[in-house]
Amino acid sequence: MPTTPSNDPGPSNDPVQPGAAAEIDAILIVSFGGPEGPDDVMPFLRNVTRGRGVGDERLAAVAEHYHLFGGVSPINQCNRDLIAALADELSHRGVELPVYWGNRNWSPLLGDTVAQMRDDGISRAMGFVTSAFGSYSGCRQYAEDIEQARAAVGPDAPVVHKLPPFWDQEGFLSAVADHLAAARQTEPTAPVLFTAHSIPDTMAATAPYVAQLNEACRRVTARTGTSQWSLAYQSRSGPPQVPWLEPDIGSELDRLAVGGADAVTVVPIGFVADHMEVVYDLDIEARQHADMLGLRFTRVPTVGTHPAFVEMIADLVLGPVPTPCPADCCLR
Repeated sequence: MPTTPSNDPGPSNDPVQPGAAAEIDAILIVSFGGPEGPDDVMPFLRNVTRGRGVGDERLAAVAEHYHLFGGVSPINQCNRDLIAALADELSHRGVELPVYWGNRNWSPLLGDTVAQMRDDGISRAMGFVTSAFGSYSGCRQYAEDIEQARAAVGPDAPVVHKLPPFWDQEGFLSAVADHLAAARQTEPTAPVLFTAHSIPDTMAATAPYVAQLNEACRRVTARTGTSQWSLAYQSRSGPPQVPWLEPDIGSELDRLAVGGADAVTVVPIGFVADHMEVVYDLDIEARQHADMLGLRFTRVPTVGTHPAFVEMIADLVLGPVPTPCPADCCLR
């Protein structure tokens, strides 16, 4: 669905050589998706967990998180806001390109969007995925999603050049640093706790996810003069016997409290929008845990529509065709 007139790349049929400048006639924003009302919640969660053997009883427990917000995930509105900001930025640059949006798990679904692009006569688009760090679920799987959507549409589907994760881009890092610097005006001595979505250890072993996260945190803290910081993980799922990245945010809050901290500033660097993993897992669950420990809790905003972040996206989608990631990167 167009907005103007709405994690590694796999094999591509595109004849253009990587790194060469290419004419594009559209931009495609690709994201996770989320329910837009109470009736959407369980079908959405079944989409997310398809093929994993997760029963409805477990999904119903997760569904309650969404029902606290009227069954509406904030992610779709976050994407609408981001796309509108990007369209404004492109307009200010004198660029007239339609911006399309497709999701992995809920409408507008990526396959429907690629079909609409074909019907609109789009032949070549730059694809921006709203995931900053490299992992199978955050990078390569989106590349697979794009190729599956193109295959379903057929031989006249538009070519989509998927951009790589943007964890080291100036616009992303400066937006995170700006939000952290503002929070530190209120809590200048509170330890800073960065968070990102946990992933299975086996997935992390084939991806640069942990290394990229640590380096991004180091760069942000260097910009803000932050000396006391740590990285924790959140929102894990799956069987408890399967190892996922740790420490969990709850354990890290415990450690800070035992160490004498009376406040904490949480920076969800692994997320670009204030969606459910932020507004529930952090703003409700983690905040309640911090309150129990006697920790003042400040949660820093995600990059959202920060001007530096929006400018970064415009630079990337109008830039050269990206070089594909290595074939062995971010495998399942």
